[in-house]
Amino acid sequence: MAFSTLLICRFLLASLGCLAAGLAVWALTAACRRHLPQVAAQRSTWLLGQLTIIATFLALLLPHSERLRLLPAIELPETMLAAPAAPDHATTPAQGGAMADGHGAAADYRAWLSYGAQAWLSLYLLGLAYTTGRVLQSHRTLNGLAATGERLVLPGRHQGLDAVTPPPSLAVIEVDAPISPMLFGWFRPRLLLPRHLRSFEPLQQQMIVEHELTHLRRHDLQWMSAGIVLQTLLWFNPFMRLLRANLAWAQELGCDRDVLRNRPPALRKAYAAALVEQLRLQPHPVTQSAKTALAFGGVSARTLATRISLIREPAAAPRGPWARGAAVAGLAGVFAASLAFQPALADRAPAQAAAPATFSCTDMVDAASGAQLLRDGHCDERVTPASTFNIAVSLMGYDSGILRDAHSPNLPFKPGYADWNPDWRATTDPTSWIRNSTVWYAQQVTASLGAQRFRQYVRAFGYGNLDVSGDPGKDNGLAMSWIASSLKISPAEQTAFLRKIVNRQLPLSAHAYDMTARLTALGALPNGWQIHGKTGTASPVLADGSDDRRHSYGWFVGWASKGGRTVVFSRLVLDDTQESAAGPRTRDAFLRDLPAQLDAL
Repeated sequence: MAFSTLLICRFLLASLGCLAAGLAVWALTAACRRHLPQVAAQRSTWLLGQLTIIATFLALLLPHSERLRLLPAIELPETMLAAPAAPDHATTPAQGGAMADGHGAAADYRAWLSYGAQAWLSLYLLGLAYTTGRVLQSHRTLNGLAATGERLVLPGRHQGLDAVTPPPSLAVIEVDAPISPMLFGWFRPRLLLPRHLRSFEPLQQQMIVEHELTHLRRHDLQWMSAGIVLQTLLWFNPFMRLLRANLAWAQELGCDRDVLRNRPPALRKAYAAALVEQLRLQPHPVTQSAKTALAFGGVSARTLATRISLIREPAAAPRGPWARGAAVAGLAGVFAASLAFQPALADRAPAQAAAPATFSCTDMVDAASGAQLLRDGHCDERVTPASTFNIAVSLMGYDSGILRDAHSPNLPFKPGYADWNPDWRATTDPTSWIRNSTVWYAQQVTASLGAQRFRQYVRAFGYGNLDVSGDPGKDNGLAMSWIASSLKISPAEQTAFLRKIVNRQLPLSAHAYDMTARLTALGALPNGWQIHGKTGTASPVLADGSDDRRHSYGWFVGWASKGGRTVVFSRLVLDDTQESAAGPRTRDAFLRDLPAQLDAL
């Protein structure tokens, strides 16, 4: 799957993740409103709720957040390797044949997933454009309404302004429309006063105007702007709208509280009566856009009862810092849980090719420091190295001079050589040997070394259990010890051996290191990491000494390098199928997950 498509799929998962975070945030803030009304009446509670949701959305878009993930990745079929070497083939007699294709149903699945993610991105962009357009249109509507009014510039032109002095920069405009007094304007605040406000008692007029000016002093326009922007960005999330509406509610309560502070009960009652009368005089509000265009002061029947209740009986003093701290900690917990249980993408082989594993291990270590980056599964269990041992044979061959360069010696196939794979029945050089895992070529190298020198190399490498005796009673250690026989190694020991190679800590020539790295080079991943590796495939051996035809070991070991950093890795899978070579299947599945894993390290 293309890297751009993966990003689009990640956007889809981030959208779903922020919906789940929105539900959790709304449940938490609703609990605050029920049990901690003093905390819920603070505007910061609702804006922080919106910020938590959008922070979750943005964090889920970042690949590095996956290091905190506890859920398994959602696997996507198709390779992620940008420029691999020629395909590897079966390495043992039990695993002859090419790897199954499996592109039918997997391709359909991949196509549907890709189309769905692209459709969602298109829908999101359309919705974003529509929502942004509505906000701008609402703002234009209020500007048009203000243009029809009369600006009050002289003292004494309105009784509501007698006891208060608006800032010189604030334009006060009187309009002949059934609206509530409202403050609006992102960059150039204006106060709209309906003409019918003159019918109120002078003190009522003054408190209502003071309420709007309190919004200005508290910088509520900026708070509302932030809420509107966040809601617009996540227009599809209903919880963003609910939180933004409660932010406006908390701001209205805050202004009521400031206006009525130290006022006698009679004035509180008059103020509440003014709100009720205002609601009666605006049976058909200008438009709901007054709220979406950063306007304050609209009297809503839905919130009026709460406001009047708090006006008549002021709430108790806000609780101590612990209450606010608990609310903030709860929102932080929602954010952390969203990251821990986030959905994530990883590629894998098609279902036809990747059979269920009865056990597996993934081991990744920083080559320079030796720090353990990932260990998952049965990583200390020793099994046959199969053709991954060709890395060791390559080092031996080039160090001893038996192998000279990438294409010599060039050895012809002879009758009697291992020919379980048709590709082996051909003249072979070091490059094709590593590519095809040609057993007889490795056997020619070890035969040229001789048993004593072969054993010395294995011991110098510290390779697995060091046992190169071969099958009991058959004296075939030089030819078969690493193929379902006496020599065994664990994934953890594989990574330790590879780390010695990368750091050149073995008693070998530089030529041996250079040529082995050249033969094992597989190309680059889309994120720029250069990959070196080798597969291996073998059947487990049953207690009676026969091959287990129902299971198959699949190895892929090697290292990845980028920008001066190298990570060695070992992947082992025990499959319950022998339909195709387990080593190449293990390699392909691992390489599909590897870009995301390396980005997360």
